[in-house]
Amino acid sequence: MPGSTTLGPGHGADAIEHPDAQRLASVLTELHRLLDAAGPDRITDPQVAALGGGKAHRDEFTEWVGRVARQLEKTTSS
Repeated sequence: MPGSTTLGPGHGADAIEHPDAQRLASVLTELHRLLDAAGPDRITDPQVAALGGGKAHRDEFTEWVGRVARQLEKTTSS
């Protein structure tokens, strides 16, 4: 669908509007920065666990957030 980004597990798919996908990419980029930062702006380990549903480890979660942010940025930069 023009003007949207398709998200789905491979069977059915949902689409979000292009501006929403751009906004999500921006949010994930900032989240990645806060996960990867040193100092007082850094997201704490308990916060990382909460964001990851209690299962995520910082390195794994940081990598995943960065990867998804880059994919969304690539998809929406047209």
